[in-house]
Amino acid sequence: MSPAMEITTPTTDDASLAPVEPYSSPFESTPVRSTWAPLNNSRARRFWTAALAAALLLTAGGVGMLYVDDTNNQNANRALTSENEQLTGRTQNLQTELTTTQNKLTASQSQVSDLTAAAAHPTLGIWNVPQAINGSSYYLAAGVPDTFTYHLKLKSTGPMSVSILSIKQFGLAISCVQSGAGLTNWCMHHQGAANGWLSVASVDYDFHLAEGCAAYLLVITAAGPVTVTPDVSVTYNPASAATGTCA
Repeated sequence: MSPAMEITTPTTDDASLAPVEPYSSPFESTPVRSTWAPLNNSRARRFWTAALAAALLLTAGGVGMLYVDDTNNQNANRALTSENEQLTGRTQNLQTELTTTQNKLTASQSQVSDLTAAAAHPTLGIWNVPQAINGSSYYLAAGVPDTFTYHLKLKSTGPMSVSILSIKQFGLAISCVQSGAGLTNWCMHHQGAANGWLSVASVDYDFHLAEGCAAYLLVITAAGPVTVTPDVSVTYNPASAATGTCA
């Protein structure tokens, strides 16, 4: 007889109602972390580091070049400023020399003009030796040259009388003396005169009537003994027409 088998009917209890443990597939395993990510990150860091370093080098080089360019420009500006100052100084020196030369040229032109005028109208001294008049019966006489301006300058140690007479007036004065109408000192100055000065110590006068006429004489007398010191000169200045008593 076969052994009896005990068949039990499963009963529902707390153990049968417990959750089933999760199924673990025999093909599942722990995932392996990739080593590419850190490698790529390292290369990226190196690349950006190199790029940053290159950028810094370029920036530093650019700053260095700008500094060098600025220094060169400053040096060039200093050199140009120095050259400009030197040129300005030379210009001022040249301007001074030019002004001096122009002044000398103006002075030379003035001298040339004076010499030209002097050559066209030369002045000559004709009487400068002192002469004595011994009394009222004496006189000094000199012809006044024609075509000249007559510069009459006289000084005397005492009163003297001076007249510029035409030839006709001088003839009348001689007749007055010869006729006994008066002394020489009186007759020479009272028969008419182109110009006259009575009892003076000096005369300074420019006579122009002889510039176109050869008909005048200078006569000097005194009431007593005197010495006359003349400084008479003439300037060539011919008139374009007859003058004085010749007109």
